[in-house]
Amino acid sequence: MSLSRDELLGCVDKLYTFRDLYIDEHPISHAGQKKKDVETKMLETLKLVEDNQSVITNKAEYLMLRGKCLNVKSDYDSQAEELISKAVKLDPKLVEAWNILGECFWKKGDIDAAKNCFSGALQHSKNKVSLRNLSMVLRQFGNSREEKLQHINESVVKAKDAISLDISDGMSWFVLGNAYLSQFFGGTQSEQIIQQCLKAYSQAEKDPIAKNNPDLHFNRSMCFLYQSEFMLALQGFSRAGVLDPAWDIPQAKVEMLRKYLSSVNSMLSTKCGLSGKAKLQKIVSSISDSDLGPYGGGSYTSPLGKSVTLESKLTSDLTEGRNSGVVLLGKVIGCLSPDPSVAYTFIIVDSDQQCIAACLYNVATNYGLKSGDSVAIPEPYMMTVEVPAAPDSGDAELGYKFLRIETPMVLVVNGKKLGIEKQAPTMLKVTAQSE
Repeated sequence: MSLSRDELLGCVDKLYTFRDLYIDEHPISHAGQKKKDVETKMLETLKLVEDNQSVITNKAEYLMLRGKCLNVKSDYDSQAEELISKAVKLDPKLVEAWNILGECFWKKGDIDAAKNCFSGALQHSKNKVSLRNLSMVLRQFGNSREEKLQHINESVVKAKDAISLDISDGMSWFVLGNAYLSQFFGGTQSEQIIQQCLKAYSQAEKDPIAKNNPDLHFNRSMCFLYQSEFMLALQGFSRAGVLDPAWDIPQAKVEMLRKYLSSVNSMLSTKCGLSGKAKLQKIVSSISDSDLGPYGGGSYTSPLGKSVTLESKLTSDLTEGRNSGVVLLGKVIGCLSPDPSVAYTFIIVDSDQQCIAACLYNVATNYGLKSGDSVAIPEPYMMTVEVPAAPDSGDAELGYKFLRIETPMVLVVNGKKLGIEKQAPTMLKVTAQSE
């Protein structure tokens, strides 16, 4: 087929459109065929480029077009790297070629070379592709926690710069969301940052290309998981798995989370196997106001340094959200140490024999509670989990109340307040298969 230069460039652009909008233009059941179909389309486009070499008078541009076709694949291609490397040597001002070469190096795992490519491209022209890719690469650098955080902060700036050039570009918003998520888990775990992260992901989802990126749904679900928004996390992991059936991690997360929720639900419904037993009555009868320790005086200093007057209440008195001015006292009757991405969980029973689950975040790996420990929880934050049964599973719906505890440092255990040695920072890996 004989094509003009503009028509040939349009064919290469259509190859990327075919890849990026594949889910929109094909049944979702075909998601597993995407990789194969994209490679078939790639070979067709590559042949068109090679058959119409004569219309591309600039050799560097011709080499770049061939390399660009090969680089449409998600995997590293050594021939693409070779072609693009030759292109930038012939024309060092070819910004698009620098960006493609950087992507090749990223897929190869050579982050130093990738960073040099994106930085080099920006020396010739400020563009959103180089900025957002540089944002992605920067998060991989740093030996110490301080160095890593410095690079993450710079990553946020680069992503914002990319958005300033095109506020409607969903991939730039996605990269910014990932940068915020890394900033949250790598530095101060500020509620403001996590909300900025979710807003960036929401903006990304408005874009027809970004909305079908499985990493967007997976990373946002990791964020939901930390926030104890279990239903939203399940939905996101499931969506990521549907969009990329060959990626087994999302489905593994779905199975892990359902198993965890089912275990907690069972522990609550059976009172950890103690329901109706004399042992439970014995545990409950041992609950004493002396277990409140420093909270027995009726006051508590919050993590924000605010002094709060406390009143002891029962589980049945708690309401959804933050229960200000309240302290809940109970005994541990069961613990669950699930997947590292899910909070350490324990079940407590109060003096009225009512049980509730507690999700404890940022707890040191070498610390855990044991059955019979007394626990006083100041200003408990209560949430509800409601999860429908998995399709065709025959399982029952899951639903229960639980407490979300940000840090072990607010707890009083066996009459003593826990110290900073019981706390550990939450770590999260942000996936970036397709940033």
